[in-house]
Amino acid sequence: MEARIVSSAVFFAVGTGLVLHVRRALVRELRQVREVAGAAQNVLLRPLPPCVEGLALAAGRLSASRGASVGGDLYEVAATDHGVRIVMGDVRGHGLPAIGTVAALLGSFRDAAHDEPELPLVARRLERALDRHLRERSRTEHLTGGGAADAPPAEEFVTVLLLEISAEGEIAALNCGHPWPHLLSGHARPLTGADPLPPLGLFPLPAELPVLHCGLLLPGEALVLHTDGMEDERNAEGAFFPLQAVLTEAAGGRTVSPQALVRAVYARLTRHAGRLPSDDAALLVVRNDRPRVPAQPAESGRHARTMS
Repeated sequence: MEARIVSSAVFFAVGTGLVLHVRRALVRELRQVREVAGAAQNVLLRPLPPCVEGLALAAGRLSASRGASVGGDLYEVAATDHGVRIVMGDVRGHGLPAIGTVAALLGSFRDAAHDEPELPLVARRLERALDRHLRERSRTEHLTGGGAADAPPAEEFVTVLLLEISAEGEIAALNCGHPWPHLLSGHARPLTGADPLPPLGLFPLPAELPVLHCGLLLPGEALVLHTDGMEDERNAEGAFFPLQAVLTEAAGGRTVSPQALVRAVYARLTRHAGRLPSDDAALLVVRNDRPRVPAQPAESGRHARTMS
């Protein structure tokens, strides 16, 4: 009897040791996988510099996929010979398929922003990149799981906002189905209420792509770009996240750093949702820190909206 008890104790101790060893190995492997994933995600959505051409920057993102920091949202800022160019986009859905689409579009923007002299030409480059990516993905899916070889996945689309800020602070925009940014100047308000073009992927872009001229971004003012995961997030009572009011409150009528603004908005968003967000939510703040120049006669109408 005593021998059986001793043998059981030995087997139990050995089994426990093996379980703990396997558990520690799995924890180490999971940590390594997360480190590799984090490095890959930072290559895809590269951390923005704190300042580009006198514009202070900060960005944040929350993914609806647990354990991921990148989903279907994309953004990039590029200092070019044509001005500072910015893209903010939102791929339908999230997870690995969305990340592949994000990679295709960001790669295209990083080249086109420097190569193309006008925003409509940048938009057309993005449209072609999306079409190529979807067709390649469709062919891959056909080879692995059947289906039509040349048909892009159904209902795949991306909302894209392109902005260009000149050395003088003039804002030009081309919007394909994306939420308009907020202008933060003491309080937050939409940059414009103009109707955007359809998202990329739903229909071919029209022959004429209107660029909206949105006045000046004056020193101390900020643009807050976001994806619809921000304003569409509901709390337990079903109320939407009041982004505009939160921005106004966070600014408090004073100039705040882009980093502080991003932290304040995400803190309010997580409290509002009380859980993992139901959709990817990205935020990008661009503040004009350039030296103020003497006021020009037309400055009083700096935020007038005209079409070209």
